[in-house]
Amino acid sequence: MSFINYSSREINCKIVYYGPGLCGKTTNLQYIYAKTSPEAKGKMISLATETERTLFFDFLPLSLGEIRGFRTRFHLYTVPGQVFYDASRKLILKGVDGVVFVADSQLDRMEANIESLDNLRSNLIEQGYNLDKLPYVVQYNKRDLPSVVPVDELREVLNPTKVTEYEAVATTGVGVFDTLKAVAKLVLTELRRGAAGGGGG
Repeated sequence: MSFINYSSREINCKIVYYGPGLCGKTTNLQYIYAKTSPEAKGKMISLATETERTLFFDFLPLSLGEIRGFRTRFHLYTVPGQVFYDASRKLILKGVDGVVFVADSQLDRMEANIESLDNLRSNLIEQGYNLDKLPYVVQYNKRDLPSVVPVDELREVLNPTKVTEYEAVATTGVGVFDTLKAVAKLVLTELRRGAAGGGGG
C-alpha cells in the first residue's frame, strides 16, 4: 500500500524482511545501509528488546527511475524473529508492498524457517494479503557455513512457487543487493501496473 507524498514528489514503498530469529535480516539491512550514500538515506532506527532488534530506515535509490515524475523511496523493515513478538510482526506488515523471506540455510534451522514462513503467510492473510500475489523474493542466507542444506532442498520446502531467489552471505554482502533489487523491481512493476490502470488518488 504505497503512499504518495505530493510535496516531495515521492512514492513511498514498504519492504519487510521476514524470517526466523538470527537468520540475517538485520545483517542484510545493516549492509545495505552501510553501502547506501548518506544523501540518499534517512536515519536507521533500531528498536531493541532484550533478544531481538527491529530495524528500519528509508532510502531513495536514484538508479530506479521515476513513475510519472515521482521518485520512489523505499522503507526497509525487519521483523523480530522470536515467536512471542508476533504482535509487532503483524504491525510491521501493515501496508507492506514487498516481502523478502530470509531463510537460514543451516540444517538445524530448517524447522524454524518453515515455522516462520507459515507465520508470514497467516499474518499476511490476517491483514488481507496473499503472499502469492505480493512482490516476494526468497533469500537463502548463511551459505558460507559448514552445515548448509543444498539449495534445491531448501527450494522444495521454502519456495515451492519458485519466486525469485538468491543465495546469500549477508555478513560479506553476497546476494544482499541482488535480493533488494529484485524485490524493488517487483514492487515498481506493481506500481507501474497500478499507474497504468489509471487509479485515482
